[in-house]
Amino acid sequence: MKYQNKPYTFVELVELKVTDLERSLKYYQEIIGFKVLKKMDNKVLLTADGKTALLSIEQPANIMPKSQQTTGLYHFALLLPSRADLGAILKHFIEINERIGAGDHLVSEALYLNDPDGNGIEIYSDRPDSEWTWNGEYVEMATLQIDAQSILTEGANTKWAGLPEGTVMGHIHLQVADLSKSETFYKLLGFEVVTPNYPGALFMATGKYHHHIGLNTWAGVGAPPAAENVIGLEAFTLVFPSYELLNTAVENLQANGTTVNEESGVYITKDPSQNKIKLIVK
Repeated sequence: MKYQNKPYTFVELVELKVTDLERSLKYYQEIIGFKVLKKMDNKVLLTADGKTALLSIEQPANIMPKSQQTTGLYHFALLLPSRADLGAILKHFIEINERIGAGDHLVSEALYLNDPDGNGIEIYSDRPDSEWTWNGEYVEMATLQIDAQSILTEGANTKWAGLPEGTVMGHIHLQVADLSKSETFYKLLGFEVVTPNYPGALFMATGKYHHHIGLNTWAGVGAPPAAENVIGLEAFTLVFPSYELLNTAVENLQANGTTVNEESGVYITKDPSQNKIKLIVK
């Protein structure tokens, strides 16, 4: 996938906390179509291609369900290689009677689900970037009704056998307490605003993607972060294309008074809404 590779900075691994590891594993394998990459006592790494971990699910001790509106994960978004793949998984969801939402965003066509703990999932395919409409530095996006029949027709000859190998983590959408502070923070990491005027939200990217990171205040302006022992987002990983860009991002954060720690070559920081981020180069 063009925008989930060098020379762009992109999201790769999303780490979730869940209340029942076996229940979540069954869901992510049977409903979403992940394969197990590595299984540990209370944690499983999931993959589409058998090599790259895209999702981690972990059941910490004394984990609690969410009881209030907080910052954290709105959804993580799996990008499929083609519209035909989207048609195949839509047919799969219909056959198993899985409840889904959907939206045509002009730049992409998307399906929406919630895992057993209520963690949001988007599964989408991009329209060719030649068809995206840019007004200066901003890309046109909307939420319209999808043409489900057209998508199903496109996928009619594509057999669903789990997530295709070419599936990547397309983007992450976060709930934050303050859009302005969040925008400033992610600009320090090298992201630019590409959609500024969505109600209560903005979208940021590197290299003219429609978004690598979505930010919204739909849980309420000033929403508190979730407690450590509450289900939801543990962390997500941003992959930088070079050590030069990573080091610049770390220096920018530190110059702005943001704490950055290093553990085994991985830089770890938190955005102003306490969403934990791991910064790496691959």
